[in-house]
Amino acid sequence: MSSGNLTFNGPFEAGMRAVAILAAAFPRELDIQRLTAFDYLLVHTEMLGGPEDLHPETPISTPATQVRRSIVQDGLHLMMTRDLVARSARANGIVYQAGELAETFLDALQSPYSTKLKNRAEWLVKHLGSYEEDDFDRLMRRFFDQWVMEFQHIEQAIGGAA
Repeated sequence: MSSGNLTFNGPFEAGMRAVAILAAAFPRELDIQRLTAFDYLLVHTEMLGGPEDLHPETPISTPATQVRRSIVQDGLHLMMTRDLVARSARANGIVYQAGELAETFLDALQSPYSTKLKNRAEWLVKHLGSYEEDDFDRLMRRFFDQWVMEFQHIEQAIGGAA
């Protein structure tokens, strides 16, 4: 992974996105699966018919789910050390919620990027927040099928050029 790819995908950046998502969803709690999906979709809102993507397009936009999940978890842990994220154990597993200082922290961020991040998090949660698990899983499977096809086309193009 080049340093350019890490610019938006380190634990700090994933933690910032998680704080924005959890603040927009508050008081709702989200599990790591939903947070990982929201982390990806927050950056790619255009594919949902939403605002312009937060980050520039990359040749392969497939979310490496295990890698992304690990980075999101690292980001959540980082933000928990600052009371920006709270973690709870529930009967159905571990869930996360905006921490005590999340809203104050986000309000203090005034850069154009931070404003776009907060706006997109609010849009995303409003757009997808009411999806039941089955509906959300179907949506994510649809995107996954598109990503697999995209990857196969790129793989064929690379193989064909060799």
